[in-house]
Amino acid sequence: MILRVYLKKLFLLLGCLLLYSNLMSAKDHIQMKLKDGNVIIKLRPDLAPNHVKRISELVNSGFYDGLVFHRVIDGFMAQGGDPSGNGTGGSGQNIDAEFSSEKHVRGTVSMARAMDPNSADSQFFICFQESSWLDGQYTIWGQVIKGMKFVDMIKKGEGGNGEIVGEPDKIIKMKLVTVKTKSKK
Repeated sequence: MILRVYLKKLFLLLGCLLLYSNLMSAKDHIQMKLKDGNVIIKLRPDLAPNHVKRISELVNSGFYDGLVFHRVIDGFMAQGGDPSGNGTGGSGQNIDAEFSSEKHVRGTVSMARAMDPNSADSQFFICFQESSWLDGQYTIWGQVIKGMKFVDMIKKGEGGNGEIVGEPDKIIKMKLVTVKTKSKK
């Protein structure tokens, strides 16, 4: 009898631990492999849940693998995520805007769009530095937390409006990952 009660409590405890570990191991970051190194992007579902969901679907499907950074403006941002490679394409599924009061700072990952606020699709950009004129007008869905030096190394555009002349740098691979954080003691 005592053994049975003990085993029930043990199984209940193990079940709770398993549930907790599954919640804590959610893939809440993107690893973006570039030619010079890996970039880790922390997803921000608290700011843009629908964008994070859609970006995660695209990452899981391999959509971004091999796509180029077609527009890179030194001192401003690097833009990619267009399968046509020239800024005119996307996945074919627009996402309604999820603007927030979050600031566009160095390492911010935000959705590119046309004039229509609800025209974001698959193209995104990473800010090289603070870009406050974008605040509240573009959906922020991530933040580079590691490897910003590799973002800085993306080939800069020499054409009009930051278009790449010659061979642009590519996203080699993007995948969802779990980043374990050190617990505070």
